[in-house]
Amino acid sequence: MKIGILETGEPPAELEPRFGDYPAMFRRLLGDGYDYATFDVQAGALPERVEACDAYLVTGSSAGVYDPLPWIAPLKAFLNQARGRAPLVGVCFGHQVMAEAFGGRVEKSSKGWGVGLQTYRIAASAPWMDAAPAIAVPGSHQDQVVEPPPGAQVLGGSDFTPFGFLEYPEARAVSLQLHPEFEADYAKALVESRRGSVIPEALAARAVASLDAPNDDARVGGWIRRFLAAG
Repeated sequence: MKIGILETGEPPAELEPRFGDYPAMFRRLLGDGYDYATFDVQAGALPERVEACDAYLVTGSSAGVYDPLPWIAPLKAFLNQARGRAPLVGVCFGHQVMAEAFGGRVEKSSKGWGVGLQTYRIAASAPWMDAAPAIAVPGSHQDQVVEPPPGAQVLGGSDFTPFGFLEYPEARAVSLQLHPEFEADYAKALVESRRGSVIPEALAARAVASLDAPNDDARVGGWIRRFLAAG
């Protein structure tokens, strides 16, 4: 299977030499057995046709889906072209832009930052999932899906992020606000890089401490693999 990684952002420059870029993080999460192709969406690169890859994954980004950036509208258009024709996976910004492309709504939340290890209750189970009642996965976001698109099924979420895990069965698409590709050390370093400036000191301290607990990155990575295999 050839997976097209639609790269919409990058880690802070000081962290990338240690942890790699977002496509590298997803390659570590999903593992061997795939051919990977990366498209620098911010630079205007998108597949010329949906059939160029067997499936697509949209990464996180520091951008907001509502920002007036020239690459966001073409990305939404491509997602609509690909829906139902190739499996789609969206993570963080990818979760948000997929929701907007399919008719939902995203806003910067008045609740503030969701950082550290975030726990989502599982509300519905798809065939490619197991019976876990909840997942704990690193998160880093202010924006949220506040109105899911028509036809979206809420698989999970929290009081802070009610629409954090969505499936679009007819579109062969799934998306998650959390970051299963973030290893704990990277998630900690990301919070530390924003501590006291972007993220308030007390919140950053709690977030870093939370990341010492076990997480479900590997479990969610397995879910994504099985979703892709199901086609």
